[in-house]
Amino acid sequence: MFIPVEAPTAFQSFTLVMPAVAVGNVGQLAVDLIVSALNMQRVGYIHTDCLIPMIGSNPYATSAETAGELHTAAEVYMAAEMKLAVLQIRSPIIQSKSRKFRNLLVSWIKASEFSRTVVLSSSHGYQRDDQQLKGIPLRYLVTPALQVSGDTFKELGWIEMERTPPLPGLTDPSTEPRLSIPGGGITKGLFLDSCDAGLSLAVVLVFCSEGDNVPDAFTLVNSLNSWLHLVDNKGSQIWKIPTSWGLLFGSGIPPAIF
Repeated sequence: MFIPVEAPTAFQSFTLVMPAVAVGNVGQLAVDLIVSALNMQRVGYIHTDCLIPMIGSNPYATSAETAGELHTAAEVYMAAEMKLAVLQIRSPIIQSKSRKFRNLLVSWIKASEFSRTVVLSSSHGYQRDDQQLKGIPLRYLVTPALQVSGDTFKELGWIEMERTPPLPGLTDPSTEPRLSIPGGGITKGLFLDSCDAGLSLAVVLVFCSEGDNVPDAFTLVNSLNSWLHLVDNKGSQIWKIPTSWGLLFGSGIPPAIF
C-alpha cells in the first residue's frame, strides 16, 4: 500500500525504476546512485508486512538538518520534470510473503499507470552455464507489453537472458529450456507476474558474487543510463555517492584493539 508523504502523488506516464533484493544488493546500490545524482525528493512509502521492519536516518543526507530525518524499508522518490519515479527497498522480503509482495507491487504499478517499469537486479555469477559465460556480464528481459523501438538493446550491446536446461548439460529436445535467475530474489516471479498482468516491464541484471559490489552497481547503473539517459554522461563524475555509503563496510577497525 502506497502512502504519500504529503499531497496525493500522480505517476501517470512516469517511468518506475526499482531494485530486486538480490545477491550483492546490486540493484539497491544502483538505485542509491540514481536518487543521489538526481537529488530526487521522497514522495511516499510502501506500507506492508511483507518486508522486515526497519527504520534509520536519512541515507541521502546533505546537511545536519536533513540527516535527522527518519526513513523506512520501502520508499518512493520522484523527479517530476523527468517523469521518473524510484522505489527503493532497504530490507529483505519475508520469504513466506514473497508472492503477496509481488502481487502488491503489480497492483500498485497498474493502479499508478506507470508507462514502464525497470527492475534492477543481479544473479549468482558462479551458476552461469557455458553460454552465459560469453560476452558482457549484463542481461535483460522484457515483457511482451513493453514496446521498445527497433533494435534498441542490440545497439546497446545488451544480451537477452538465456533460457537454460532444467539440468546442466541436458540436451533432450523434448525438454524446453527454462528461465532461471539464481540469487535474483523476486526477479523471476515479478517478471512472470508482469507478463501475465500485461505490464510494460524490463529487467536489467548483472552476474556477480557477494563482496564489494560497488563496481557491479556502477556497471548496472551506467548500462541503464545508456538506455534511459538519466544523467549527462559527458562529465568525469556523473554519479553522486550517497553519504550512507561511508559505512557500507562498517566503521573501520577500532584502534584500541592494537
